[in-house]
Amino acid sequence: MQFFSIFDLLLSKAENQGMDLNELYLFFRGRKIKKADIEGLKQTSYIPSDENFKEAIYDFLNMSELEIELAMGRIPLAYRSSYFENIKNIAALLEPEEIKKPDKSSTLHPYYENEYGQLYHGDCIEVMRSLPQECVDLVFADPPFNLNKAYDSGINDHLTMSQYINWTYQWLDECVRLLKPGGRIFVYNIPKWCTYIASYLAETLTFWAWIAVDMKFSLPIQNRLYPAHYGLLSFVKGRKANTFHNQRIPLQVCRHCGGELKDYGGYKNKMNVSGVNVSDVWTDIYPVRHKGDKNRKYNELSVKFMDRIIAMSTDEGDTVFDPFGGSGTTFAVAQLLKRKWIGCELGDCEIIKERLIHPESDLRQLQKKQEESEGLFPPKIVELRKKNGFWTCDDFQKFPEINKDEHKQISNPISLNLSFM
Repeated sequence: MQFFSIFDLLLSKAENQGMDLNELYLFFRGRKIKKADIEGLKQTSYIPSDENFKEAIYDFLNMSELEIELAMGRIPLAYRSSYFENIKNIAALLEPEEIKKPDKSSTLHPYYENEYGQLYHGDCIEVMRSLPQECVDLVFADPPFNLNKAYDSGINDHLTMSQYINWTYQWLDECVRLLKPGGRIFVYNIPKWCTYIASYLAETLTFWAWIAVDMKFSLPIQNRLYPAHYGLLSFVKGRKANTFHNQRIPLQVCRHCGGELKDYGGYKNKMNVSGVNVSDVWTDIYPVRHKGDKNRKYNELSVKFMDRIIAMSTDEGDTVFDPFGGSGTTFAVAQLLKRKWIGCELGDCEIIKERLIHPESDLRQLQKKQEESEGLFPPKIVELRKKNGFWTCDDFQKFPEINKDEHKQISNPISLNLSFM
């Protein structure tokens, strides 16, 4: 295992020596290092600068500074020239890691399936290892954020830093393997973990976007900037994505007066009546809080959120994969948009099954979202703007010609044969 915090490295050494945490703290107390200082190493990757603290760490681990850096997966600057000059010798010393292959004799069976997809109940890594290589066009992953939240039995959201990142790299490897050339992966997480995920995916994929998704109703955290967004990372397998459908949204306006929140100066008459292009900052995604729209007691992704990602990145008939099914929003939206899907969930799969069998609520939400996204200003906003003396599209004689094919991709009303449900 690669270590991403000094604390995890100390903890691993203590466990190998049969020591508990109290004995670990006692060792450092004898070196005049406080328990709080040791606890402070849980979220840091660097070796402390205090000489006494450093020497205590070296002594406890029985490792040199270089050995510690290598255990953290790093090559110190002073050694990099020598490292690259000896690449062949180093490679000869390394044994390839044995990769666990799926047991062909024990075929996984879906918990639920219909004409669009298959839902598996189990660990996502085990499920992915049973799937063929390069079989999906889009991967969307919304893993637990390791914030010690309560989930269904079997889901641990309180791992050490090193455990969480190593586990993340494991399932990312499988996602990349499943992705077709030209396919795209989206990973949704907090900025802290996104930094590690982005760095890791950049080793095998091509960066496409880091989208900031506005976090609604968040609370301030002491000694930190006010957390106001989640990260949505996107990478492509290969040089260029096979599919991209530009998404347009209504102009952002004040909900009280209807005035636009961004000044477009003298370019108002040149704006596309279909709406403005979606940027890499999404402020119009709201959490699912209404009981009538929620399918489980935990956090749930909105239909609008998944509609944008799937419609942007796939065509009808493409296959979408989600390793963390949650409440099933990815699968519900995928089949409403006539995409195939594959997914798994370690927790309760019955709520996903019921949601897919009875898609009426999701269909209503998707149709409502499309109605609200028709054009630069929805009808209610047009009336509000007229009432308060703001311009509307009707005030200009000439408009840019709308790309009919693009408009059709974005806002073609949803029609789905529900007879299979």
